[in-house]
Amino acid sequence: MCNHYNQLLLDKVEILNGIGNPLISIITPSFNSEKYITDTIESVLNQSFKNFEMIIVDDCSSDSTCKIVESYMNTDDRIKLYKLENNSGAAVARNTALDISKGRFIAYLDADDIWKKDKLEKQVSFMLSTDIAFSCTSYEVIDDLGKDLEKEIHMLIKVDYESFLKNNLLQTVGIMVDTSKIDKSLLKMPLIRRRQDAATWLQILKAGYPCYGLDLILAQYRRTDNSLSSNKIKAIKGIWYLYRKIENLSLMFSCYCFVRYAFLAIWKRIYFKRYQK
Repeated sequence: MCNHYNQLLLDKVEILNGIGNPLISIITPSFNSEKYITDTIESVLNQSFKNFEMIIVDDCSSDSTCKIVESYMNTDDRIKLYKLENNSGAAVARNTALDISKGRFIAYLDADDIWKKDKLEKQVSFMLSTDIAFSCTSYEVIDDLGKDLEKEIHMLIKVDYESFLKNNLLQTVGIMVDTSKIDKSLLKMPLIRRRQDAATWLQILKAGYPCYGLDLILAQYRRTDNSLSSNKIKAIKGIWYLYRKIENLSLMFSCYCFVRYAFLAIWKRIYFKRYQK
């Protein structure tokens, strides 16, 4: 049903030739990302949609990340680099990029993730043609070396505040926000080390802006060995902290949401193992 729904919308998009060419600001925090940053930048430069600025905010990398970014800046002024003076975490880096951004649309791309070449074009057309403010595309998961793990995460047609608490489905790599409809203040991330992105999507949802899913695989989320999401204990602590300390949910409702979250995580793991066989 989701695929049919989105295909109808995309068919409509193809005839909307005069819809405009808005600037998209791409927010990318980086920290010791020399292993991946080239592929990430190349996936942006290869976009079919060309009216963008990519704002990379480096969080005091000690490797060659900044040198790599600077080499791209020398040949393309759409690539921009800002260096933080102190190591401050992804939330500060993203908020800094948000303050600098000039685009109507804000899209998020971490320094180890990758976009398909038509990601921006299809997503911004989807949002403009349907007059929505907040969207997320479906995505696939790759490993540290870029190998496809044959795991696809498909977006729901619509996600509101309560449904996101229960399924935690939205992923930063697929998010896009129209700041002509949603005030930038709602995109300011809380200064926490884990789950700051999820807390931000909850801010937007709580303010009454549902997230609409574009059920096309337009991005690749990299699951690295040292990523926060790959550490199960930290992930559990992070989601519980989000429920209790950031969202101030009651103990009972937090337990309910957490059980739903855990059940869906286990189900997806079992499902994808069967799929891979």
